[in-house]
Amino acid sequence: MPEWIPVPGSAKARLIEAAMHHFEQAGFEAATVTELASKAGVTTGSLYHHFGSKLGLYTVVRDDLEKRITDRMEGAAETVGGAGRDAARAALLVAFDATVRFGVCRLLGETAPGDHPDRVRATLTTLLPDDVGVAATLLVAAWRSALLEVADGAPAAGVRTALEFVLA
Repeated sequence: MPEWIPVPGSAKARLIEAAMHHFEQAGFEAATVTELASKAGVTTGSLYHHFGSKLGLYTVVRDDLEKRITDRMEGAAETVGGAGRDAARAALLVAFDATVRFGVCRLLGETAPGDHPDRVRATLTTLLPDDVGVAATLLVAAWRSALLEVADGAPAAGVRTALEFVLA
């Protein structure tokens, strides 16, 4: 959760809610400031006032979602010993399930624009031994591909089965 919580129903809260849904449907690149503002029932000036840019709004939404996902990943890893292959597997499967449940597969499946840090990869890296740290990059790529499959209409259960196979 962000350190601040927008007042429910405020322009800022409506922009965040609209952005989460619109970025999920259209992706970051295809979303426009005009569409985002329209879906939130505010002016484009309000979006710029609260977030500075489309990227600023996207960053707020993505940071909040990544925090929710990485918290769950850390909890899942702890249940199976805290580190190693089993912890990484549990973390990614829990992250997949949560992302599907939240309905943000495209939003978290896409590579973030700009120099946005990859918090999921960073979390996964802490679970793996140093000598296989590059595996985190490969595993997160598989996880993101699985999310994009679901976002494009593939049944989540079948995609999860494929992800389990990759992580085995």
